[in-house]
Amino acid sequence: MTEEILVNVTPRETRVAVVENGMLQELHIERGWSRGVVGNIYKGRVQRVMPGMQAAFIDIGLDRAAFLHASDVMRSMPTPELVGDAAGPQASNLPPPSVPPIAELLRDGQDIVVQVVKDPIGSKGARLTTQISIPSRYLVLLPQSRTVGVSARIEDEAERARLKSLVSELAMTGHGYIVRTNAEGQPSEALAEDIAYLSRAWALVEQQVPDASVGTCIYEDLTLPMRAVRDLMRRDVEKVKVDSRETCERLRVFAAQYMPGLAEKIEHYSGARPVFDLYGVEDEIQRALEKEVPLKSGGYLVIDQTEAMTTVDVNTGSFLGQRNLEETVYRTNLEAAQAVARQLRLRNLGGIIIIDFIDMHDAEHRRQVLRTLEKSLVKDHAKTTVYDFSPLGLVEMTRKRTVESLQRQLSEPCHECGGRGMLKTAETVTYEIFREITRAVRQFDAARLLVIASPKIVSRITDEESAAVAELEEFLGKSIRFQPDEQYLQEQFDVVLL
Repeated sequence: MTEEILVNVTPRETRVAVVENGMLQELHIERGWSRGVVGNIYKGRVQRVMPGMQAAFIDIGLDRAAFLHASDVMRSMPTPELVGDAAGPQASNLPPPSVPPIAELLRDGQDIVVQVVKDPIGSKGARLTTQISIPSRYLVLLPQSRTVGVSARIEDEAERARLKSLVSELAMTGHGYIVRTNAEGQPSEALAEDIAYLSRAWALVEQQVPDASVGTCIYEDLTLPMRAVRDLMRRDVEKVKVDSRETCERLRVFAAQYMPGLAEKIEHYSGARPVFDLYGVEDEIQRALEKEVPLKSGGYLVIDQTEAMTTVDVNTGSFLGQRNLEETVYRTNLEAAQAVARQLRLRNLGGIIIIDFIDMHDAEHRRQVLRTLEKSLVKDHAKTTVYDFSPLGLVEMTRKRTVESLQRQLSEPCHECGGRGMLKTAETVTYEIFREITRAVRQFDAARLLVIASPKIVSRITDEESAAVAELEEFLGKSIRFQPDEQYLQEQFDVVLL
């Protein structure tokens, strides 16, 4: 199996794609003014304590007040052997043995240091914890604990014992640590470097807290490209291709400092064809916004995302099979189980997920389909829990959700159909236009370009994106003019070479 990480950088948007055997598996997006806040540490103030909800609303300077539950104020640390591959405070779902009333823990107007564990999603504010954690390449620092835990994904007992012993010896600061999966096989020098880095980061946080005003971000996680290198880059990753020379150099410096053995895998992509086009990623993104997912056998999935849950319906479609109906259904469900696991990861679907496989009467067939689903979910970085078939023949599962799904990041409810469908946002269409301009200039020679689009898109580009257009004109050495046309829908545009 070959795995590559592709980094596409434009002035206002950065995208990271994980490609396995030529097929897109994950997509991460970060836009200049809407970076996620998961992992950020803020100095907040309690706005209102809600005893009936065992929670409090905290002002951390975002548009909406954030939510802090009592269990996240005083939760006990997880048993080291049960800790997953943690990248932040949300790693453990183990319930605390007892939770005091929220009124005993917090009071209105109290200043408090909190960390975001879940981005604002829909109408909900961010989810917070006071159990601070700071991740690095191989470790997660737990400054308020003295526990040393090891990722459950490191299965070799001798290696687990070695890592725990090493970190316990090196952790002279009195803080706790979780050893991440990436640490497997690493020497003590690499772990010592991580501990030194985390100690410096925490010292800086402690230094800023006393003088920081309410709503101040006192620790911010790395940018998307650096997080991708830190969290996704492993020894089995063949290449990291970056289409920005400046970003590539920054990643090489970062990798040389924290993972010197892997730094040579980062390379600058300078091809005329956009790197996402070269790997078919743009087409995969378009398909990931559609409800139907075709299967190679002729069957298909129908994925519906709602506020409460996501449902996946499996259909045989044109697949007729070769033996009998039961065998046809079984083969379709096996293929669907693998496709569902990939789609959940690609679309970043979280929360409650209900899968309606085609009815199977053979108990062994049901067991094999469930086993295939669980096996296909092993590479998913998000925590998943799969339950057995229900009496109605449905498979219920959950997937940890920390950020918006791909569809909700790139789309919005369609105003033309009263919210029954989805439409790409003006922001998404704007960036597609910028990419199409770059693609056209690389392929064809023209002195000037004319972009025809809907009035809403043109207005946004000439107003909010005027600086980006100026940068693009300077970079390409071409003049770009924008013309609104009432006949164009929001997603439609044309780039004309003059």
